[in-house]
Amino acid sequence: MPFIRFKGFEKEFVERIAPVFIERFASIANIPQEIVKLELLHVEKITNSPLSVEIMMFPREHEKHDAIAAMIHSLLEEHGYSHTHIFYILLNPSLYYKEGLPLREIPEKDRMEYM
Repeated sequence: MPFIRFKGFEKEFVERIAPVFIERFASIANIPQEIVKLELLHVEKITNSPLSVEIMMFPREHEKHDAIAAMIHSLLEEHGYSHTHIFYILLNPSLYYKEGLPLREIPEKDRMEYM
């Protein structure tokens, strides 16, 4: 369920790194690769805005967040993007809804795909 949003990158680049990115992200977060969602946001810069990677996910141990950010930085740096901003938007499970139902009301076996 994590949503990773690339802003300011070329589509071809994001598509090229996607398989490795997803594999590494899932391994660190200890989640199935199938639930990692990559998105490319097209933004129109009004002022000087840096490339960024926004990670929306439920909170994990701080060490996992650090490891994910380090992995992203390393992967992007390998491809010449060393000044990318990486940040989290941590989701609150009690405020997450699927088909209008709070996550807590979704059966445990189905809920795991969001965590």
